[in-house]
Amino acid sequence: MKIIICGMSGFVGNALYDFLSAQHHEVISLSIRSNSSVESIVKVLDGSDVVINLAGANILGRWSVVYKKLLRSSRIVTTASLTHALTHCANPPHTLLNASAVGVYDSYHQHDEYSRHYGDDFLASLVQEWEEVALSAKALGMRVCIMRFGVVYGKSGGAMAKMLPPFKLGLGGKIGDGFQMISWIHVADLVRACLFFIENEEQEGVFNLTTPEPICNLQQTKKMGKYLHRPTFMSMPAWAVKLIFGEGSCVMLDSKEVYPRRLQEAGFSFQYPTFDSAMEQIVHDQG
Repeated sequence: MKIIICGMSGFVGNALYDFLSAQHHEVISLSIRSNSSVESIVKVLDGSDVVINLAGANILGRWSVVYKKLLRSSRIVTTASLTHALTHCANPPHTLLNASAVGVYDSYHQHDEYSRHYGDDFLASLVQEWEEVALSAKALGMRVCIMRFGVVYGKSGGAMAKMLPPFKLGLGGKIGDGFQMISWIHVADLVRACLFFIENEEQEGVFNLTTPEPICNLQQTKKMGKYLHRPTFMSMPAWAVKLIFGEGSCVMLDSKEVYPRRLQEAGFSFQYPTFDSAMEQIVHDQG
């Protein structure tokens, strides 16, 4: 198939390119900027089979007024430009896979895709609006899969790239009280899930891309110390996280207990369902 990836320069985008190319698909990058013309976007999209939209600035940071505008424009405006261009395609793709985030959910419940306990903060509102814009492609007759990513782990990037250096130095530790749940996925399972959606045309709607076994921050910290053979007595109190990241500290301090019910019901099998299995692979590949 001819597959277009919007936002291919990031960790997930690079992994998807390598994986899909190895499956003998033609993979093409699409970059949408504020000055991108409709015609230039249509030129890339027209005649393709699948579009995977991963565009979005890193959610981890200090959410100043300016950074909030970037978070919003890089998701909402970019996705709106994409869906608008699709209306001008003579031969539009039949499938849109659009990234999203488990940040849509609140911190007080367990969630699967049927949960309606959404958060009431900036991130939850951003995600809901992002998904709404992506789902507008259904009006064109396209199949749309919304992929709510958990924290993405892998050996060469993503959250693990930021976590490993301090742990290897013996400076790793829990964040806040450590009881917040982390819903995560290994990048290898994420890219396999994308191919699963592409190949199974009956699948559409919202999917949580998280493993069946979320883990609390304290358990994760202990397991990382075990596999890296390092102490984990350091910790970062909640007040320090809030001081550094302000409102954006919710990304690290809020609990998200999310389960991939629809993905499992569809028959998808995880290669790395547990944090232990993921850490074994990551540490092995790190050498």
